[in-house]
Amino acid sequence: MRILIADDHDLLRDTLALFFQTQSDIETHVASDLPSACKMIENDPPYDLVLLDLNMPGMNGLEGLKHALSLEGGQRVALLSGEATRDVVEQALEAGAAGFVPKTLPAKSMVSAVKFMAMGEQYAPIDFMTALDESPSHPLTAKLSPRELQMLKGLTEGKSNKEIGRELDITESTVKLHMKTLYRKVGASNRTQAALIAREVGLF
Repeated sequence: MRILIADDHDLLRDTLALFFQTQSDIETHVASDLPSACKMIENDPPYDLVLLDLNMPGMNGLEGLKHALSLEGGQRVALLSGEATRDVVEQALEAGAAGFVPKTLPAKSMVSAVKFMAMGEQYAPIDFMTALDESPSHPLTAKLSPRELQMLKGLTEGKSNKEIGRELDITESTVKLHMKTLYRKVGASNRTQAALIAREVGLF
């Protein structure tokens, strides 16, 4: 199975690619914007599934999705987003998208969703689009403070320290201090490893 992940958040894209590559039957390729993804779709051997980040450069909302779907080869294209509304997802599915994958989906569930869509089915986690936000329940959460959980969530969404600080209204240096404690508590040595651990245990 060949998939293409197109996302401008380097950490998230590379973490997802790393996780998918641990699955023996998934060959993963990456792109950082829509033009690059479209070029790969047109020039490479066919992909079983293309995952497009809704907010990356070149997308222009659902126009980018529709363009990717129109390219020769009839590839299956799905949306990848942490912020898409139910209305946007419904429009994407009506336009012919293979599905919608929330960036908060646990890693194992994401692999299942990718395989499901690559087989020709349409995927959309209705419970995700309708449920209220809930705190993740896992033994690891007992070790982390609410602020550290916010840091970890930001990492799994591919956000930089500056973006996390802006979102939580704290300084970048404060974010760095929280990150050091977070790494120690989860047993990670860097951002990518911490994000991968969180995805592997299904925290976010």
